[in-house]
Amino acid sequence: QVQLVESGGGLVQPGGSLRLSCAASGRTFSGYAMGWFRQAPGEEREFVAAVMWSSLNTYYADSVKGRFTISRDNTLSTVFLQMNSLKPEDTAVYYCAAGLGPVRLTTAYEYWGQGTQVTVSS
Repeated sequence: QVQLVESGGGLVQPGGSLRLSCAASGRTFSGYAMGWFRQAPGEEREFVAAVMWSSLNTYYADSVKGRFTISRDNTLSTVFLQMNSLKPEDTAVYYCAAGLGPVRLTTAYEYWGQGTQVTVSS
């Protein structure tokens, strides 16, 4: 079955960096969008970034543009989210997802990982 397994979350000080990984398995993801979403307590899940598995086109939320970078390693079947200049408002559970629809829509994603906690605090 399809599995998306996130790792790399943790506690970091404001201004610091983290790299999240999403190991994907169980099917061919050609044509899929691989997205990162996040959800803070009491908030809706929101789009962060996405990369097209085949074309490598990338998309970002305005709130992370210039600070976060999404990439994909085909050999490892892994999607990465490099997060720099982290802010307290980036604190959330981060989820990896795969889907075929519009990349910014939560409902377009068919497969989801279990999430990894990112906490930005001094």
